Amino acid sequence: MGDIEASDSNRSRQTVIHSLLPSKEFISSRKGLLLLGEVVLSFISFVCFAASTAAAFVTAPFIEFLAALFLLFAYSTKFNERFKGFHWPLMDFLRCVSASIIFFIISIISVSKYPDGASKAAGVFGFVATIIFALDFYFIFNELANFLKGGDSSEEPQNTRDDDSDSDSD
Repeated sequence: MGDIEASDSNRSRQTVIHSLLPSKEFISSRKGLLLLGEVVLSFISFVCFAASTAAAFVTAPFIEFLAALFLLFAYSTKFNERFKGFHWPLMDFLRCVSASIIFFIISIISVSKYPDGASKAAGVFGFVATIIFALDFYFIFNELANFLKGGDSSEEPQNTRDDDSDSDSD
């Protein structure tokens, strides 16, 4: 009887652990890969800033790490679908815009002002994180714009350039 109880206990622990891990389908999606990249780069930047003389900047990567980790968890477990009071894409957009600006600024300062290697590494990882966050907010912006226009993402974009005009002539 004890073996059955232990087996049931192991299964329940495994179920809890599997429910906390992101699904493979979400992690392999574009949004999942971007969020995973944001989590990893924010954490690496946080560790580098903590080990550097530019430790005053350690708070921004840590907060962005926690925010990206929360959204990775929320999107992968469909937590966001249960709470309809928030406009999740807009919240995610604002997070990405602010993160890309903050990472860009602190990366420039850490690379240019601090001479130690950890500060330089934090700056380099911060620049890469800036690119990842900027890509994320670009994709979110396009989705929000299509939603607000009432358009379908399968529509072909309109051609804004006139093929008959010659841009080189005056």
